[in-house]
Amino acid sequence: MKILITGSTGLIGKQLLDHLKGHHLILLTRNIKKAQLSLNHLALPHVEFVSDLSSFPNFNDIDIIINLAGEPIADKKWTKKQKKKIIQSRCELTQQLSELCLASSTPPSCFISGSAIGYYGSHDNKNIDESMQVSLPDFTHQVCQEWESKALQAQNDNTRVCILRTGIVLSQSGGALGKMLLPYKLGLGGPIGNGKQYMSWIHIDDMVSAILHLVFEEQSHGIYNITAPHPVTNRVFSQALAGTLQRPHFLFTPKLLIKTILGESAVLLLDSQRIRPKRLVNEGFKFRYSRIESALKQLLQ
Repeated sequence: MKILITGSTGLIGKQLLDHLKGHHLILLTRNIKKAQLSLNHLALPHVEFVSDLSSFPNFNDIDIIINLAGEPIADKKWTKKQKKKIIQSRCELTQQLSELCLASSTPPSCFISGSAIGYYGSHDNKNIDESMQVSLPDFTHQVCQEWESKALQAQNDNTRVCILRTGIVLSQSGGALGKMLLPYKLGLGGPIGNGKQYMSWIHIDDMVSAILHLVFEEQSHGIYNITAPHPVTNRVFSQALAGTLQRPHFLFTPKLLIKTILGESAVLLLDSQRIRPKRLVNEGFKFRYSRIESALKQLLQ
């Protein structure tokens, strides 16, 4: 198959490419030389790099689109300028992809597009699945809602669209876990606030497997929560991480400090989201790492 991928040099993209080597891959990237260097170790046999979509009048020759691009949401404080960058990096590209799908006489059969569980906002200990409808003023909801709506424009009888509402992706290659490790290794780890807020996470291997499931399962379409079936509180996660690293676990980080340092983006650590991957489970998807203890053990030991 001919597969167009955006965000291929990101945490998820790199892992995904390793499983798609048998296909003709077209990788959309702003910096081709940098991307080639970043992905060189994968030795991809059938790959071409493009820096924009201007060479595509349509997507008649493309079988699958996997859209993972976007400015990292947790790397910088949410200034007005950064918020604009976060939205534009997701929505403008996704709009372009949808328009090219609609301009095709033989469009891609599947369009996989990113989103996040930030769509749901904070709901204490309430179990949430894909049937949950919300309308919120929160920035994370607004970003996800607009991002999803741009992708869903491409959906018709010829193209099925799958939206990935992704939780915290745990990987040994960086991301959220990479940022957490140092204080825990130094024995300074602990819960944030009272630690009662729920964290919905997924092991990188299950993340990639879920995307592949949606690509090849021809009945799959619509919204999917891409999270492990057993979310945990921040306190339980913190204890599991300290235990896996064989480090003490007695400190905690006050909520006020997090809000002072991160500003509005503190919601990424303080919101409680107990998300269930109901649709994936109903489709028979099998998680390799459904419990946080086994996931952390595999990643860190």
